[in-house]
Amino acid sequence: MHDVLDDRDLIPDEAEQLLHSGYPVQEELRLAREAAAASDLPQLRSIAQRLRTIARRDDWEFNEPNDELQLIHLANQAQRKPFDRFTLSTRIHGAWLGRCVANTLGKPIEGLTREEVRTYLTAADQWPQTGYVPLLEPLPAGVSHLHESAPFASAGRFDDDLDWTILGLAMLEQFGARISTEDIARTWLDKLPFTQTFTAERIAYRNLIRGAPAAEAAQLENPYREWIGALIRADIFGYIHPGDPAAAAAAALVDARLSHIGNGIYGEMWAAALVAAALATDSATDALRTALVVVPTNSRLEVALDAILKLHRDGATSDEALAWVDDNLGHYNWVHTVNNAALITIGLLWGTDFTTCVALTISGGRDTDSTAATVGSVFGALHGSKSIPEDLVGTTHVRVRSSVRDFDRVTIAELASRTLADFGAEVIKVESTGYPDWWRGANFTEEFYRERLYEKNSN
Repeated sequence: MHDVLDDRDLIPDEAEQLLHSGYPVQEELRLAREAAAASDLPQLRSIAQRLRTIARRDDWEFNEPNDELQLIHLANQAQRKPFDRFTLSTRIHGAWLGRCVANTLGKPIEGLTREEVRTYLTAADQWPQTGYVPLLEPLPAGVSHLHESAPFASAGRFDDDLDWTILGLAMLEQFGARISTEDIARTWLDKLPFTQTFTAERIAYRNLIRGAPAAEAAQLENPYREWIGALIRADIFGYIHPGDPAAAAAAALVDARLSHIGNGIYGEMWAAALVAAALATDSATDALRTALVVVPTNSRLEVALDAILKLHRDGATSDEALAWVDDNLGHYNWVHTVNNAALITIGLLWGTDFTTCVALTISGGRDTDSTAATVGSVFGALHGSKSIPEDLVGTTHVRVRSSVRDFDRVTIAELASRTLADFGAEVIKVESTGYPDWWRGANFTEEFYRERLYEKNSN
């Protein structure tokens, strides 16, 4: 599925990506799917050539910049919030713990539709969901499949997927908060197996080992450039920038551009800003409004998230909000950024406690483990480690299985402790003294530092 070395996947997926980005390629998509089904590689390559010549529609109504200085300028509009240094420890621990627990709650039913999720959970006596998902054999009628990880991630058989958050901690420990995209690329190659990457990340990894520079790895034969992979990697940048969504979003941009463009980048910037804001408030609505500032106005992501906030403000029910996602974002692949970010927002807005927030997001289907993990992380950041139900933590969510070299079976407490030990003193110092305006969000490149320093000294 989505094999980065197989044109039968890459070319139809590229046509789909272009169609959703404003290119009139409906016929090319149909032909590509037919050619893929017939394994007609010459026809697929001919279609790929044609796709490169088609221009975007003149009536495309969205604003989706890729200029990085423009995105940094936008991120810097996000309001900085004072955080309570005395609760930072429990909030960081809560975020790590919430991410781990929530990921496992959603993992077995990853990839199912909203209707299939309800069918499965009802058969499992978990509707509405209050605990881990058992493995049902045979599958209930109306459920096409379970994710391949289900035998290892169902109730009592946990396989915690925190690799990207752990990898983020590892690379920040090695390179510091001023990490570059090139540093991130080196860390991927050094610490993460190729087979543990998927879609856009696997494309970028493939391009790197073929010799592409990090600055080009996201742009070469990458149909998955706006999918959710970058958003999944965001949390660590929020953890190290509590109360500073601008700095978190800028750091996330440095990471996201290795594998994504457009809404894929905006998604990681938004999620990092959301976590950073959550560490300085106890209101999910406040954190969501703050984070939305870093997303380009009238981009597809901004339009979708703003619509969900408006539904909540106008008194819509959670079912109405979930139906809105199906009706308006149902054309996107189940691992696209836009629809999944909307589901994250629904869980945080309509949920009342950890379990209902996570369960609401899972009930929307699609990339249920990833969206649930982000909701759990944000909820833990908002309310601390005590907000994660003890019966869900149990004795299982103490150590994490990880593919990141040197991190397998690390404890969640150690991950939280290392996050605080390495970056806690730094952020508390920043909170006390503040960076000047030109420095805000400067987790960028050496060139960016030099340009901003030159501007400062010239004024």
